[in-house]
Amino acid sequence: MASAPPSSAAATRNSTTITTVITSTEREKRPRRVREAKPNYREESDTEGGTLEISDTVNKKKRPIKRREEGLLVGDIEDLDFRKDETLEIRASLLNWYDLNQRDLPWRRISANCDGDGDIRAYAVWVSEVMLQQTRVQTVIGYFNRWMEKWPTLNHLAQATLEGAKMIVEEGGGFPNSVCALRKVRGIGHYTAGAIASIVFKEAVPVVDGNVVRVIARLKAISANPKDVVTVKNFWKLAGQLVDPCRPGDFNQALMELGATLCTPSSPSCSSCPLSAQCHALSVSRQDSSVTVTDYPTKVVKAKQRCDFCAVSIVEILDGGDLVERPQSESKFLLVKRPDEGLLAGLWEFPSVPLDGEEDLATRRGAIDFLLKKSFNLDTKKSYNLVLREDVGEYVHVFTHIRLKMYIELLVLHLKGGKNNLHKEQDKESMVWKYVNNKSLANMGLTSGVRKAYNMVQKYKQSMFNPITAKQERNHCKER
Repeated sequence: MASAPPSSAAATRNSTTITTVITSTEREKRPRRVREAKPNYREESDTEGGTLEISDTVNKKKRPIKRREEGLLVGDIEDLDFRKDETLEIRASLLNWYDLNQRDLPWRRISANCDGDGDIRAYAVWVSEVMLQQTRVQTVIGYFNRWMEKWPTLNHLAQATLEGAKMIVEEGGGFPNSVCALRKVRGIGHYTAGAIASIVFKEAVPVVDGNVVRVIARLKAISANPKDVVTVKNFWKLAGQLVDPCRPGDFNQALMELGATLCTPSSPSCSSCPLSAQCHALSVSRQDSSVTVTDYPTKVVKAKQRCDFCAVSIVEILDGGDLVERPQSESKFLLVKRPDEGLLAGLWEFPSVPLDGEEDLATRRGAIDFLLKKSFNLDTKKSYNLVLREDVGEYVHVFTHIRLKMYIELLVLHLKGGKNNLHKEQDKESMVWKYVNNKSLANMGLTSGVRKAYNMVQKYKQSMFNPITAKQERNHCKER
């Protein structure tokens, strides 16, 4: 059960872009940097025949032009820097605005009220930042509050078997307090490490998300592809130049807050922006009516969403009794761990196999049977008695670039030789797996897709054991 989971060098734009002109007659001379007004075109890529493909970002047209024999205009984004006076002005203006306008958010309240406990503050920031990377602030507030009620500390989360939390707790030295140390924790990347280190531990390091990219792209009128690896690296460099050494956490939050509330993608409130005096994109738009602030950063065509399919088997193993009579606490569910790299790295899920497309029931079951036999020694003829096998339904889980359709089944087993009949050793090539009961499963930090599959099975079992209630529910749905 799966998640997924930035390209060409972009070009220059308008009078604020620094360019270097290199001609064949001046190759031995020192290159001269000039600021020159240029049409609102974006250089896309070299094409065969010595031409360049040029995009007119205003009229949405492309036209090939001949490469000039005497030289080539080169976008010099890597040499862009914030001047010292510019940096000081931005810091002062932005922090003053933030002090007056920052939103009242639950993780900020925790951070403000726990000055003496860095671990609690770091934990709250960690949870909030992971959630904020996936959805909007208003949506996160409810999720965050429920999460903190259920797992109020890192130790509570570690007991729920989340690998990153367990790793921190087992180290015994408290929450890592630097970017370098935080990056060693499974599940904490560059962005989250910077957020925790700057907000909680006052390390003067940058944080770059979509909001920060947008603000900096407009401050410097950068038209380069924001997804390009080199461009991303330079956004981190520029953000690092701006970070206030005395208030790094507040500054990083202020920069993100500005992008989220005023410097928005399609409707920026430039008249209310504290950085309007330093904004090159705004300055260019006032001089050239064909340019708007929203031209920055360059709009990148989204990759077409890929459609994937998989069969998911929720394997429930009974210790005694039958499916109806025995308490649910006596059964265990089989979970497998995803690889440490790639989609949903290191997270736990139910056994699943990828499919080539919308396969029929027999094909799906055959694929699941092969997986269970190969990875767990579960063979219907030798190792278990089949109690129940039902197709529960389908669920589509949407990631950024993937639309995953999951076919979900419930497979209830009695092991003939007990749990010892399963593979005892887990070598590097085999899946890492474990058993959990209902209580443990309910307290685990599962992905929404895994949780949805589990809830579908629980609802199916309720309808199977309470057919009258299920019928009433169907009739109620029809009446609505």
